[in-house]
Amino acid sequence: MLVRLMYASRATESVDPDTLLAILRKSKAHNPTIGVTGALCFSSGIFLQVLEGGRGAVSHLYNAIAADPRHRDVVLLSFEEIDERRFAAWSMGQVNLSRLNPALLMKYSETSTLDPYVVSGRVSLALFDELVATASIVGQP
Repeated sequence: MLVRLMYASRATESVDPDTLLAILRKSKAHNPTIGVTGALCFSSGIFLQVLEGGRGAVSHLYNAIAADPRHRDVVLLSFEEIDERRFAAWSMGQVNLSRLNPALLMKYSETSTLDPYVVSGRVSLALFDELVATASIVGQP
């Protein structure tokens, strides 16, 4: 059974581009072995991530993330059974914030700042859907 999980968390320490790249590389190496796909957005110390795959694999990965001391304020935004993946092309795609139109954020939020703590999980997933549609998610499978 496939599931989709979306969560938000705050980084406990500064995340520079090299650290983010290391996180993405580790995800891209590990996720295919457990059948997990998804996308990651990081901005202003906030992670917003979608994970898709088998229920056990996604739950295990989420629990590991929630227990990771590099994350705080971990919030489950959405968890649902799905018929098909939305992010099947990415072992872990990354939102290219340089291509992110602030008007897109304004469409779903009170401000043009990414803050999944002030919107619903449904709204955050709709934002990810538009990011896919506008090619704002980059990365190799």
